[in-house]
Amino acid sequence: MSFVARHGLWTEEQKDAAARLRRVAEERELEVIRLGFPDQHGVLRGKTLIAAEALRSLESGCSITTTMFAKDTAHRTVFPVFTPGGGFGLPEMQGAADVLMVADPTTFRVLPWAPKTGWLMCDVYFNDGRPVPFATRQLYRQVLEDLGSRGYDFVAGLEVEFHVFKLQDAKLSPADAGQPGTPPEVSLLSQGYQYLTEQRFDQMEPVLEIIRRDVLALGLPLRSVEVEFGPSQCEFTFQPARGLAPADNMVLFRSAVKQICHRHGYHATFMCRPRIPSVMSSGWHLHQSLVERVSGRNAFMPTEDGAALSPLGLSYLAGLLAHARASAVFTTPTINGYKRYRSYSLAPDRAIWGRDNRGAMIRVLGGPDDPATRLENRIGEPAANPYLYMASQILSGLDGVDRKLDPGPSADTPYETKADLLPKSLREAVYALRDDPFFRAAMGETLVDYYVHIKNAEIERFQAEVSEWEQREYFEMF
Repeated sequence: MSFVARHGLWTEEQKDAAARLRRVAEERELEVIRLGFPDQHGVLRGKTLIAAEALRSLESGCSITTTMFAKDTAHRTVFPVFTPGGGFGLPEMQGAADVLMVADPTTFRVLPWAPKTGWLMCDVYFNDGRPVPFATRQLYRQVLEDLGSRGYDFVAGLEVEFHVFKLQDAKLSPADAGQPGTPPEVSLLSQGYQYLTEQRFDQMEPVLEIIRRDVLALGLPLRSVEVEFGPSQCEFTFQPARGLAPADNMVLFRSAVKQICHRHGYHATFMCRPRIPSVMSSGWHLHQSLVERVSGRNAFMPTEDGAALSPLGLSYLAGLLAHARASAVFTTPTINGYKRYRSYSLAPDRAIWGRDNRGAMIRVLGGPDDPATRLENRIGEPAANPYLYMASQILSGLDGVDRKLDPGPSADTPYETKADLLPKSLREAVYALRDDPFFRAAMGETLVDYYVHIKNAEIERFQAEVSEWEQREYFEMF
């Protein structure tokens, strides 16, 4: 029996998708297929196989080293992998041992920008069929299954801001190599702050059209393409989707945009606040709701006149607020992302909600008899791992439902109303997660300690650097 059959890893839908995949690979004469999995940062890692070999590996799996789970954002290995347990406390991960990537056939795509190339999202398993505990897609799937056992599906719509620049110098000389390397030199595609003006859109349209064409060819549910506040900043929004799909879509979208832009002489970045004069921070606003599986009804939609949400929706909202500080490391996982939390800036600075108020962390949209009623969480940055972001939302919201929490009244002045402040730094957010008993119980001690370790390694490298600010501030003064 194959690895997939032996451990019962595919549903009937996935088996059918695998058969279609084989037919398409033959009809389209694919030459290579990329097998990838989203790592702890939500970045795709994997291998490219000759198409025939990739098809043979569908049910047997493709090996990949466990050190992929030991990397920080500079791709540095921050666990002692050659010690007992590999630094993870797991003998299966000792000595940079292999695990297996197993393709999810329902995710198969033919890449529009890479000739004769297929693509597959994978899940990662130990040789005995157990999921690797640090594989965030599998963590999110388990959260969705638990939600399904309550009779609900999670629905999410993506609203993603990012920057696209003209690439001037890719910095590929040997002297620029490193971990990380020298960032590229870029120039703007547009100036000024003419938000949503057609003139600015037209200036950026050539590259936005290239991205739009290939994103639609991938089958992603694109809804709109817009120019944002800052120079060279844009926003793509997507139709709501259920379950795994919105998280998978976000991972594929980010990777696709960066690849497409690079092939055409541009540089796209989902970094929250690039170090470029007059730049605006980018956010990732997550629209979310729960839908009843049996009736298909939006469980957040109120029935009483004047109500913002149903009782379940209000309690779910209260759970998001109650756990906002501890979940911030999942919604905003980079040092840079905390530079976005500024008062009166269209970004939140405290755990508070408001009705159609863009200054609040949670913006409530909809109302009685509106099937589009939803919560827009404005806390996230576009670099967030979508599986951890969405899992933390569901877990927090359901805790509010279980405890029947009350979110309090809508805040009409969100930057002045008293509420818990969001963390001001990644260090503060990591401490909030490390000391939080709820997420330790909901996600498991192993995952929380693992993620805290990786983020602390990132912070320690940052602390060891002498910034330009420090040099200016102290070098002559003292």
